[in-house]
Amino acid sequence: MALQGNWNYPTPMTVGAGCLDQIASACRGAGISRALLVTDPGLAELPMVTQTVALCREAGIGCEVFSKIQGNPTGENVEDGLAVYRQGGFDGVIALGGGSSLDAAKAIALMAGQTLPLWAFEDVGDNWQQANAEAIAPVIAIPTTAGTGSEVGRASVITDSANHVKKIIFHPQMLPVRVLLDPQVTTGLPPHITAATGMDALSHNLEAYCATSYHPMAEGIALEGIRLIKTYLPQAVAQGDDLEARTQMLVASSMGATAFQRGLGGMHAIAHTLGALYNKHHGLLNAILMPYVLVANRSVIEDKITHLARYLDLPEPGFDSFLNWILDFRAALNIPHTLAEIDITVEEAGRVGEMAVQDPSAGGNPIAFSAAVYSQIFVDAVTGRLTTASI
Repeated sequence: MALQGNWNYPTPMTVGAGCLDQIASACRGAGISRALLVTDPGLAELPMVTQTVALCREAGIGCEVFSKIQGNPTGENVEDGLAVYRQGGFDGVIALGGGSSLDAAKAIALMAGQTLPLWAFEDVGDNWQQANAEAIAPVIAIPTTAGTGSEVGRASVITDSANHVKKIIFHPQMLPVRVLLDPQVTTGLPPHITAATGMDALSHNLEAYCATSYHPMAEGIALEGIRLIKTYLPQAVAQGDDLEARTQMLVASSMGATAFQRGLGGMHAIAHTLGALYNKHHGLLNAILMPYVLVANRSVIEDKITHLARYLDLPEPGFDSFLNWILDFRAALNIPHTLAEIDITVEEAGRVGEMAVQDPSAGGNPIAFSAAVYSQIFVDAVTGRLTTASI
């Protein structure tokens, strides 16, 4: 079966090997005649970027590259890209890369014609209504990792460096107007990044599935997204040029970001905090935190997890079988079991708890944890204690 398709949920998406070749027609369809291609420094000189630029230019579409993006993009990265966008007379953005590049690109597009500062559009209340919607530039998104699903999201996670906190910038029109899911651009991803980003996609689907808001459609998407990751992530890690596995992981990643309109939870509340404080890889943080947050939520998610375990065809389906599968799955992918293994210590436990409880993702957690509980989950994740005794 050929893994190809043209979908319109939640935005027009083209799926299949080689669909990067459609970039010029995608730009024309979005009304883009001069595009700023936003990517990261590691990708800027690779064939996928030079090919994209060449395809645009051959079709008469201007295209230049901006690549000054950190692994956890900052407000300064967005401002630098915005200055290039405005000075270059661009009328659209091509977002090509992992979640960091996509988030930065979407924020640059949002800010293209705004007069208020970036932080005015933090996802609090109705801040987004302050934006001049007509001035938001169109975005074509081409993810090179299967993790964040930012290509189907209406928000960007940007670090406020001055305050050492990640903030969610939101506007409905930040959703890219076209997505190209081409597995060929992901085949060169190293196994450890494939694993970490794939676990990020798992965390999105899993937290969306466990969230408490009413959204059966998102719940069903999350359920199948988890199954796809269980089936295809190990193969994508073991054999990076497997186009079927790479395609299914790209789709599962988009499914996770589509599903988490239902909500996220404690994994992301802590991961956002640790990303801001320690500048660690977001997907890896979620992967390490996953079992500790699951155990902390056990009292209210046990029935749901049992249903999920049945769907995944786990032996003796229940919470314990699912938890054991998560632990084995992580180990097989060489994901560390503790935060200590990535040089995070317990010294900032109090601060982590206070920041996590204020993170917007905390609102979707099945239990409204206090700052003290978040601190304890963090300490457990540093030390490797996987128990509900202290929760």
